[in-house]
Amino acid sequence: MVGSLEKVAASASARVAHYKKYTVQPTGIYKRINDFFAIDPKRSTGIPLNPQFRLPTPGGNDPKLYDDPVTVPAADLAENPYWKRDVRRSYPKLSVVRQPDVVALLTVGSAKTPKEDVLQIGDAGNKQLVALKEEGEKGLSAFFEKNQKAGLSVLGPNGLPPLPGSRHPAGSKRYEMLEEQTYGPNYPCRTFQ
Repeated sequence: MVGSLEKVAASASARVAHYKKYTVQPTGIYKRINDFFAIDPKRSTGIPLNPQFRLPTPGGNDPKLYDDPVTVPAADLAENPYWKRDVRRSYPKLSVVRQPDVVALLTVGSAKTPKEDVLQIGDAGNKQLVALKEEGEKGLSAFFEKNQKAGLSVLGPNGLPPLPGSRHPAGSKRYEMLEEQTYGPNYPCRTFQ
């Protein structure tokens, strides 16, 4: 009889629902009221066990209330736009060449290829550049009316404009890829050079 009683107790403890381990269950008179009015008294109440006191309570804060974390100057979006913070992309750096700059380049050349016969040295050169800037403010059309052959120094052979860097004129060295850098002839992929 004792053995059968142990079996009954073991089976009863095995039948204890798992939800009772994790949820709050009513006790005393409230358990009887719950059993009477509940559709399924063996179902969980859904109230989880909270071993710690939580402050603020869940749902205690107004969901429409938002505290903006102020970290100056990072939070100032006027001075810290996304395109300045975004380091993952390398945005193109814009370069602007205005008409006075073009007039100066056509007249005296650039730092890489200066026109030695036109550019003056010293203080006279500074005055010459200021005069070129003022002349360039009138526009390129006024400059070309005054100097009709100014653009010829920029043109290449046969009066053609310079070629872009991707085009290779005849006789210049082309970039050749090494065989170990390519996919090889058996791979169905074109290698652009």
